[in-house]
Amino acid sequence: MKWAQKIGANDELGMKMRVLFLGDIVGRSARNAVIAQLAGLRQELAADFAVVNCENAAGGFGITPAICDDLFAAGADVLTTGNHVWDKREIFDYIADESRLLRPLNMAEGSPGSGMTVVTNEAGQRLAVVNVMTNLFMAPNDPVFAALDGALVRIRLGRDADFILIDVHGEATSEKMALGHLADGRASLVVGTHTHIPTADHHLLPGRTAYQTDAGMCGDYDSVIGMDKKVATDRFIGTGSGRLSVAMGEPTLCGVLVETGDDGLATSITPIRRGGQLSAA
Repeated sequence: MKWAQKIGANDELGMKMRVLFLGDIVGRSARNAVIAQLAGLRQELAADFAVVNCENAAGGFGITPAICDDLFAAGADVLTTGNHVWDKREIFDYIADESRLLRPLNMAEGSPGSGMTVVTNEAGQRLAVVNVMTNLFMAPNDPVFAALDGALVRIRLGRDADFILIDVHGEATSEKMALGHLADGRASLVVGTHTHIPTADHHLLPGRTAYQTDAGMCGDYDSVIGMDKKVATDRFIGTGSGRLSVAMGEPTLCGVLVETGDDGLATSITPIRRGGQLSAA
């Protein structure tokens, strides 16, 4: 596969899994594109599961129950979030009852919802998803390294899941990389979200955990991380103080596709970029 790092291409593997992950959806046009294209992407890529970060899907800030329902209907198996998860108050009751919508695991004890889940498809394959948020340059949360390590003790490849995906929502690349190494050999994929910019470091760690520092966003890249470029730029240079609004041009869908062997560890990771301003992958 072009752009993929692969190992064991000629090896005879048992049960393989292919999982698609899409980065942060930013606003209506990106949301509509994901809803319209997700089923086709899954079929084209032969993905057994699809996971989508949805925390900016409602006008660029937060998520609503109706949007979650639309994304599930479109083919998302699990939805992850981040620091904007609580921006729409109506999500509080919904997330308490919907185990497929996650908030970061290391948020304060007593927060509604859960930070990890396991889903099973018709073929009997089990996908575990863990959502954590970093500590550097982010709002205060419980220590992320202890939270992730504890999660990987409770959910183990082979015993509890056939594929473990970790969405690391955070700002600092160094912190995300360290968390990837913490999970190496214990998870199938560690992928970052939050910065909205796809990084070029997709690779397999020594223990065969697939890793990418940030998947990038599903959004308009003729923007400032998905927001109207003029308003954002004016705020930086001090000539404006208008409210940030979502850029509404053609979105690029960004993410990764990971394939595993029968041991649940990765054999390839391929970046996905479709449409909009960025070069296709």
